[in-house]
Formats: sequence, structure tokens, C-alpha cells
Amino acid sequence: MNKIYLDNASTTPIRPEVIQVMANVMQTEFGNPSSTHSFGRGAKVILESARKSIAKHLNCSAQEIIFTSSGTEANNWILRNAVAKMGVKRIISTKIEHHAVLYPILELQKEFGIEVEFLTIFPNGHIDYLQLATLLEDTKPTLVSLMHVNNETGVVLDLNRVGELCKSANAYFHSDTVQSIGKTEIDLQEIKVDFLVASAHKFNGPKGIGFTFVKKNTIISPMIFGGEQEKGLRAGTEAVHQIAGMAKALEMAYHHLDTERSAIFELKKYTIEKLAQQFPSIKFNGGLETFYSILNIQLPFAPEKTTMILFELDMKGIAASRGSACQSGSIKPSHVLAEILSEDELKKPSLRISFNHQNTKEEIDYFISCLAAM
Repeated sequence: MNKIYLDNASTTPIRPEVIQVMANVMQTEFGNPSSTHSFGRGAKVILESARKSIAKHLNCSAQEIIFTSSGTEANNWILRNAVAKMGVKRIISTKIEHHAVLYPILELQKEFGIEVEFLTIFPNGHIDYLQLATLLEDTKPTLVSLMHVNNETGVVLDLNRVGELCKSANAYFHSDTVQSIGKTEIDLQEIKVDFLVASAHKFNGPKGIGFTFVKKNTIISPMIFGGEQEKGLRAGTEAVHQIAGMAKALEMAYHHLDTERSAIFELKKYTIEKLAQQFPSIKFNGGLETFYSILNIQLPFAPEKTTMILFELDMKGIAASRGSACQSGSIKPSHVLAEILSEDELKKPSLRISFNHQNTKEEIDYFISCLAAM
């Protein structure tokens, strides 16, 4: 039985070229990049070359890129730093953020007593931009934290619009761009944003490594202490092989972006057409104008099928999800869908299908035939 992977918003397969780069670094450049001897200097060259490569693709300075273990770490660091060190008294966000943003915000609210404003989410999954503009008329020190591409619905935030609103109000803007970096162009000379985060395993790189963009001249303090790595901002010996792999993955992602994005877009379009033919009353959560690699479907099945649908698909060799992998063990409905669907709709099975350039129409045909047989 061939296995079919349709859960690329959770993680992506590592490109063979990335594995080769990582293997070469582990074999030949195992030195500690903080050491001053030749082994350390060799590792340091790889580290800084990777930083420059990542910065080039995002059109920013290499000094604005700081390596972290994950997007989760980066989000926690930025949010905590904003409140504890930068004087932020209010955070404006939404209840459909990834839990790596939502949970730290709620924790900071308890710990520091900061004001938290959650924007209204329309049934199509978009934020109320007019409400954001109104809230920003209050000039208290504010951080706006809004994700670029929602990891469950694929709804896309207008980064430029939010960035301009924040700039006009002298508010900080942080965006969780884990689902978009490597999958769409981001020009940090154009977007008015103070903080971005990324995780390599979302763009065909290794797990356990990511980075944050911190805009030049923005005050940021360490969250992890113990050494002078990463310009004294993040202690701990850098994982040079993972960083090299991440840089290679991002390089390849942008090198192949046009062709791979086009192929995935066409596959998503094909999936929508075939699903609509098979299930005329199907609903697409967040609508159809969502990010090209994510599709969230609400199936016209009886509610009692909800709990077993992923298991039945898995038994047929198909990997999909009901939402974020970080909460896949939970039987609760998606916190994202809970904001945009009615109670009756929440009882029906919803699936997130997320595509990669390796997926095929034949795989989609088999996936839909399995759904039809349930």
C-alpha cells in the first residue's frame, strides 16, 4: 500500500539536497562555532554564511536574523520581551492564532496584567481591519500579533495593510510567518514589521531549528542565558548542521517557488473540483481564496463519523489532519474553526488537506474515493 501524505502544514519531507548538506557539515565541520581554533572558525563560516543566505531571500540585514530552536521559541521570546522589556501594555491579537502565540499571550496577561484585545473574526476567517484601526487610535504602548497564513484554514492576512496601520500608530507588529516563509515572497524592506518567525521543517528543512527576524534598532533582551552566542541574545551552542540545512532548504524553496507554487495551486484547484463533484453540499472552511497549499473542508457526513475519519484514512495510508498537529491528541474541536463555524457545523467532520510539490492527482483521486466509501 502506497502512503499518501496530505499533512504538509504540520511538517514537510526534507529535500535530499538538504540532508546531504547536513551530513557533510556533521562529517567535516563539527567544530564549535564559538571556538577560536580552525575547527571552530570553519563552523563559524558556515553559520554566518547561512545567516547571510536567509537574509538575502527576505531582503533584510544578516544582523536581523537570530537562530532559534523553533517558531514556538521565537514567538514566546518576542511576546515576553515586548511586555517584560519593551514596555508594551497592550497586545492586540486574535483567538485563531497558533497556540504558540495564543498561550503565551494569555500567560503574559495573567503574569503582568496587560490588556489583551482579541479582534473580531468574520465567518470567512478574516480579521476586522477597521476594528484594528479603531483600537490603534488609543496610543498606549501596543504590540499587534497576527499570523500571516492561518495554519488551519489558509486564510491570508494583509501584512502590508496591518504594517502600515501599526506604523501610523507607533505600535510594534509581530507576525507568525511559519506557514508562509519559503512558500511566498516576503520583502522586509517593503513590509512594516518588527518581528517575524520561521521554522525550517515547514519548508522542507529539518525539525528543531528556526529563526526570528528582529528589525534593526529594536530593543530585545535574551530569554535564554549562559553564553554569548547569537550576538549575546540567545545562549547555547548553535546547531550548525541544522542551520546549514535550513539555509539550503530556504534557498531551494525560493529557487523552485514559481514552478512548485504553480503545480500546487493547480492540484488544489483539481481537489476542489473533484470534491465538489463527489460531495455537492461540501463546504470549504475559510472559503476558496485561501493560501495555495492549504484547504480546509467540511464534509456532509453524520456527526458520529467525526471521531473516526482520520483513523479510517490512516488505515488506508492517507495522512491528513483536523487541525494543528500540536493539538492532534485532543478530542476538542479546533479553536480556529470554533471561531468561524456554528455549533452544528462544528459537529460535522472537517479536514485540513495541505499540499506539497510531491503530491499528485492520482493521490487526490484515491483520497476522494476513500472518503466516498465511508
